[in-house]
Amino acid sequence: MKTIIIAGGTGFLGQVLKSYFSEKGYNIKILTRKPSKPNHIYWNAKELDHWTTSLEGADVLINLTGKSVDCRYTEANKKLIYDSRIDSTHILGLAMNLCENPPKVWFNSSTAAIYRHSTDKEMTEEHGEIGNDFSMNIAKSWEKAFYSITNPKTRKIALRTSIVMGSYGGATQPLKNLVRLGLGGKQASGNQKVSWIHEQDFARAIEFLIQHENLKGSFNLTVPKPTDNRNLMKNFRKVMHVPFGIPQPKWLLKLGAKLLGTEPELVLKSRNVIPQRLMENGFLFLYTDIKIALENLLKK
Repeated sequence: MKTIIIAGGTGFLGQVLKSYFSEKGYNIKILTRKPSKPNHIYWNAKELDHWTTSLEGADVLINLTGKSVDCRYTEANKKLIYDSRIDSTHILGLAMNLCENPPKVWFNSSTAAIYRHSTDKEMTEEHGEIGNDFSMNIAKSWEKAFYSITNPKTRKIALRTSIVMGSYGGATQPLKNLVRLGLGGKQASGNQKVSWIHEQDFARAIEFLIQHENLKGSFNLTVPKPTDNRNLMKNFRKVMHVPFGIPQPKWLLKLGAKLLGTEPELVLKSRNVIPQRLMENGFLFLYTDIKIALENLLKK
């Protein structure tokens, strides 16, 4: 039985992976600050401790640790977002090098938000333009920390993950709530690109990368053709049988974000990201059409 260690695995994406790989017969162990199940192992994501022994002989390490960016970008929150990502990456790299038989492959979270706002240029791993603002600088620092650690026995992959659509988590729930309230119209211009991936394809892509032992480096995890905000919201309304949705102008989004304790960038930024490396290496997506994906996710 192969073993996968998921650091920070109690959240939405961690549970998606736990469910998917458990059904495939993998032994799943989760590093968490709040262990509550037999397969949970305590760690504080900052210091070496007894959790390091769990890496010995494991097959795969997946690091999902990091404070959610769904918050206001106060100085305190910015520091937590940065520290939670960099500290956990550094300590895992150190722990790996203490192992006689470290995991064969280490996946570290990154984000498709590493690329600049774009409605026209497609951002691939090779030709994507990485910009300079808080979110993009966090992603750059995260990947720099990951790749700066030398782990000679381990293959390393940074997951530049786009918006994940899930049955019980990810971007789906808040958008469903807006549609139910009659607020499911376009947001701002509606032209901003939305790069997304179905939760099952997210897990399948990681499985594909585990199996293809020649692959390493950064990978975009997103559908081959992004949708846009207008089309996204239209399809939510269709699938949920809601006949109308009031559009939300930019000023209202900014006010709403402030009231909800989040940042308008999460909706306003145009993410035009393409999974060139996955496609070149033969990965086949199950869900590339947003309507079909939503029909699958919202019926559950």
